[in-house]
Amino acid sequence: MRRAIVTCLLLLGAACGGESATPGDTLRVGLVTPGSVADAAWNAGAFAGLEQLRDSLLVDISHVEARTPAEQEEALRSYAAQGYAIVFGHGFEFQQPAERVAAEFPNTVFAITSGQRVAGQVVPIVFRIHEATYLLGRMAGALTRTNTIGFLGGMELPPIVLGLRGWEEGARAENPAVDSRVTWLNSFDDAAAGKEATLAMLRLGVDQVHHNADAAALGAFSAVRETPGVLIYGANANQASLAPDRVAASAVIDLPRAMLLLTREVLAGEFVPKVESFGLESDVVRFELNDRMRDTLSTALVQRVMLARDSIIKGLLVVAGTPAP
Repeated sequence: MRRAIVTCLLLLGAACGGESATPGDTLRVGLVTPGSVADAAWNAGAFAGLEQLRDSLLVDISHVEARTPAEQEEALRSYAAQGYAIVFGHGFEFQQPAERVAAEFPNTVFAITSGQRVAGQVVPIVFRIHEATYLLGRMAGALTRTNTIGFLGGMELPPIVLGLRGWEEGARAENPAVDSRVTWLNSFDDAAAGKEATLAMLRLGVDQVHHNADAAALGAFSAVRETPGVLIYGANANQASLAPDRVAASAVIDLPRAMLLLTREVLAGEFVPKVESFGLESDVVRFELNDRMRDTLSTALVQRVMLARDSIIKGLLVVAGTPAP
């Protein structure tokens, strides 16, 4: 099925994965995601960003899902061959395929979310998500009754590890006695595995759960909803709606905003290849409390967390992995 999706992209001019592109002078933007846009997190945010580009800037858009490295490179190459001005490769794993394709198509801008480096027209969009996960950790460290927190990761990729470090650092800043348990699923899609892995952590005493596992994390929310006394923290989007009485807060990446900023530069002829880095100061990365749970949290805790947020924005507090000024 996944191969059929990419084959359709090649045969039908990138129209099968989403909005079809039409010939002409209108700027065309493509998006390749490594998973389903129904994950309520990472991929859903990118697709929402693509739709916002269409609605706000009147560009033509197209989307395709490509999961394997071969399919991802094939999809990037197909968009570039058709003259797309910008192609978003949505994830760290797109960096090397984009560099190979860019050598053949130097006029296409390849924007790699959570990318590594600038290489010609390949530009990384870096999200300092660890600044927000640090704040989640501060909450978890204060709210845990068992002194045991848990993290569920889809794959052990550098951007996800960075978010994990922020989560753990924040928790220990609030509560040095905290123990952290981490499970890697090696999948971003297996919700059943996500649920089972989360239940296993809960049986070991974890009562505060964070994740970065895309659709697989939907299983984690299911496990938490079924287990009294456990809180979960959203990743990449405000995920309060997935467990309204159990999501204390979320580390949010405003993917539409980031994609809009870069695309405007290209449209205005002002684009210069560089690392596009966004942290809390940009409002692209955000810490968002669940309003439904706000009244259950102590005022002192909320004030401490928001003070830490302000300190990060001002450069007074540096979270692990953040380059020193």
